[in-house]
Amino acid sequence: MYAVVKTGGKQYKVAVGEKLKVEQIPADIDSQIVLEEVLMVADGDQVTVGTPRIAGATVTATVVAHGRGEKIRIFKMRRRKHYQKHQGHRQNYTEIRIDAIAK
Repeated sequence: MYAVVKTGGKQYKVAVGEKLKVEQIPADIDSQIVLEEVLMVADGDQVTVGTPRIAGATVTATVVAHGRGEKIRIFKMRRRKHYQKHQGHRQNYTEIRIDAIAK
């Protein structure tokens, strides 16, 4: 059984017991969160697709950790203009573990 959920403006295919890193969620570590934007649920050959969401379907997850991703280096340059700009960015994330998928 798996589901497709939307959180942080992105869509993720999730299954029970799986860990994934999503955009930062303001929740404490070891707390339960409920993802209510479920777009699709598949159980074997039975597939339910929402328009755009499935009413009443939820995915329950536990917050495992918070962290920051790899550093992305940004470099801008205008040739012949003596302009260079260096910048870096580290995106915050929340690591969650999927506990249950309810239709």
